[in-house]
Amino acid sequence: MINVVLYEPEIPQNTGNIMRTCVATNTKLHLIKPLGFSLDDKVVKRSGANYIVDCDYTLYENWDDFLSKNKGTFYFLTRYGHKPHSSFDYSKDENIYFVFGKESTGIPKEILKDHLDTCLRMPMTDKVRALNVSNTVAIMVYEALRQRNYEGLLFDEPFKGVDYLER
Repeated sequence: MINVVLYEPEIPQNTGNIMRTCVATNTKLHLIKPLGFSLDDKVVKRSGANYIVDCDYTLYENWDDFLSKNKGTFYFLTRYGHKPHSSFDYSKDENIYFVFGKESTGIPKEILKDHLDTCLRMPMTDKVRALNVSNTVAIMVYEALRQRNYEGLLFDEPFKGVDYLER
């Protein structure tokens, strides 16, 4: 299973977009408190485009609470990582967790220093400090899904029909 972990997310629009991505990809979402918003916030719901009811997510009191309830391989997305996000084989492990930090400060150094081998960075120019977290989540989830041949996902649009373009 692919899991997305948001460590103390602050911006409701980002979390709403991430929830939508999780629903689209059968990805489990883990939210670690404190949140910078309420999950009942209309901004979260608007960003999630009403897909939030279908989002499989769990809320945790803190990092230790999350760790005590989850086991698998953890990858940490940080601008301080030295390995590109595409340098790992995500198809081998049954349970993988992509951990993303809060928008203002990222993942605390105290957490990262114990996981240097799995700290990842998306390559980019020196003109940008970091990508938006919801974009980064989508890139990571789809990289893992690509390596797993998009297991469990539809290759054709289900609502208008496979032959929509041909009609």
